[in-house]
Amino acid sequence: MTSLLYIAGILIFVVSILVSIGLHELGHMIPAKAFGGKVTQYFIGFGPTVWSRRRGETEYGVKAIPLGGYVKIVGMLPPGAEQLGTVEYDDQGNQVTRIRKSNTGIFTQLISDARAAEWELITPADDERLFYKMAWWKKVVVMAGGPSVNIAIAFFLFWTVFATYGNPTDDAVDSGAPVISSVNKCVIPASEQRTACEAGDQLSPAFEAGLRPGDTITSFNGTAITSYDQLQELIRANKDGRAEIGYERDGTAYTTTTSTLLQDRPVDTDHPDQLESVGFLGVAPTTHRVTGGPLYTLVQMGYTAEQTVEAMVRLPERVWGVAKAIVGVQDRDPESPVSIVGGSRIAGETASATWLPNDAKITFLLLLVAGFNFFIGAFNFIPLLPLDGGHIASALWEAVRRGLAKLRGLPDPGFVDAAKLLPIAYVMASAMLVMSLVLIVGDLVVPIHITG
Repeated sequence: MTSLLYIAGILIFVVSILVSIGLHELGHMIPAKAFGGKVTQYFIGFGPTVWSRRRGETEYGVKAIPLGGYVKIVGMLPPGAEQLGTVEYDDQGNQVTRIRKSNTGIFTQLISDARAAEWELITPADDERLFYKMAWWKKVVVMAGGPSVNIAIAFFLFWTVFATYGNPTDDAVDSGAPVISSVNKCVIPASEQRTACEAGDQLSPAFEAGLRPGDTITSFNGTAITSYDQLQELIRANKDGRAEIGYERDGTAYTTTTSTLLQDRPVDTDHPDQLESVGFLGVAPTTHRVTGGPLYTLVQMGYTAEQTVEAMVRLPERVWGVAKAIVGVQDRDPESPVSIVGGSRIAGETASATWLPNDAKITFLLLLVAGFNFFIGAFNFIPLLPLDGGHIASALWEAVRRGLAKLRGLPDPGFVDAAKLLPIAYVMASAMLVMSLVLIVGDLVVPIHITG
């Protein structure tokens, strides 16, 4: 049964990602066709074709390597001299058109080859349907459509989880007089990354005072307690002074006396690394998962966006860490990025985990798919080719350039030639391929596992 659940988790994740890829490509294709563009191919995956079928002018299909997808929109690159030809004259003075056959420089040749491939099947009938001739805002809509779909998928999945199960990473303290959920047996310095007590650790004031989970704190040094925030402020302000604590257990009122300890603790949730010397008792209140609707989801996605931007900035560094883990130089960071292989493994382990209740499994799988979609969407908005953001940036620059020329009474500068950015695209594509391969190998050799 465990093996079947493991396989089911993998299949659910892989199918969800493939559906997301398909919807991403629809986000490009639908507006492209709506604006009159010609779409000749719609494929999920790369490599050899597994299945395809033509409907109208578009070929739909699936390829063997499920690591992405694409739609072929005719005329992404404007023509160069190779496509337009060069006007020359023969010995008799007659005008002739010759096609330039060679270029100098590796990047010039790459650009020339890309244009040639782009224009190989373009016919005169396609002239008014070429992508590069679209209005700049249409280009933005077409290219932003794909990643926007991924962001929308993430939004609806996050919203579904937050509105039903609640946000697993956002706990709120129960209202009213605080009920203790746990009591620290010992005092562990905030700077130490451990949870278990060790020999020589000092007993916590709460443990010495006999407090237990389930007790309700009713007073602190004679002050009636109505919330955990109030209790926490009193404890911190008490420093290492005497503390008389009133509490209820099973409906009976009790009083105990202890002394709080002076400890370096984080007091600002926005800056957890900044410590202050405050009073410490050693209790934690009962909490509940926060639930919310669309606005709450948007706020949480804003936080996720900040984390995603940071993750993208550090992506090369963190992939390098995975590479070092592969060769055994260091252990793999459990927070390091994973490929679709790692995501599939995590999904399988989640579905088959005996220590997780079913609602938690479903929630985790939904959040896993949502997280992948959010990252894919955000990553594709990076303004560099071959990513969608590179085409968006070209279209926006075209709008700015033409607008400035019009204001200054200058001739229309024409379309932006995205082909000139292809050298950057080749470098980016190579880097993305290398990082993908490192993560796939890492997920096979030094995988990340979920823990209970």
